[in-house]
Amino acid sequence: MTRSAGRARRGWLLLGIAVIAATALVMPYVLLDVDASRIQVRNELHWILLVVHIFTAAVALVLGPLQFLPALRARQRLHRTIGRTYLLAGVLPAGLAGIPVALMSEHTLTRVGLLIPAVGWLVTGALAARAARRRDFAAHRAWMLRNYALTFLAVTSRIVVPLLLLAQFPFIGTMYGGSVPAAVEATIPIGQWLGWIINLIIVESFLRRERSRAAVSRVGGIVPERSGP
Repeated sequence: MTRSAGRARRGWLLLGIAVIAATALVMPYVLLDVDASRIQVRNELHWILLVVHIFTAAVALVLGPLQFLPALRARQRLHRTIGRTYLLAGVLPAGLAGIPVALMSEHTLTRVGLLIPAVGWLVTGALAARAARRRDFAAHRAWMLRNYALTFLAVTSRIVVPLLLLAQFPFIGTMYGGSVPAAVEATIPIGQWLGWIINLIIVESFLRRERSRAAVSRVGGIVPERSGP
């Protein structure tokens, strides 16, 4: 399998996971029923911001993998359109709404754990856009990968939390007085932190390996594959 085919396969797999996760994310909010919310809201403003955050985050979650598919990246105009929609209709409103939603969280650990990726979302998105305007496509791709790592928090945290609960299950009686809801409430903020931390570690490791391969290729006199817009 060629490197391009491998990237395409990973991209389509990521897209499939993103579509499933986005559907699960928005389903409780489709009818705009506040009583169906999985997050306790304080007031009407909190509810509106939460709904905006969830629906626009779902847009970013689904559009993100399309930016990394080689066939779509080769079509520069389409790639730019998807990227702009991802940032302007997904990341920007989701990040702006996510900051007050994070600040309205009841627990400090949750508040900080969601505030950092929300701000990071906006910063990495701005840096990616700036790199694209400068036609520094390698930096643009790196910042977009970091940005989507923060977007994918919505998926990773929902995988990490059940795993953490399973690991703690034998100790729930001593740690949480036998209360499963207490264990869940205490574990969710940890999963939210680990979600974006794990994703960023994976992306940075991937980028470091790419830089190492590119350096080896240059030393060997091989021109590395160009990263387009």
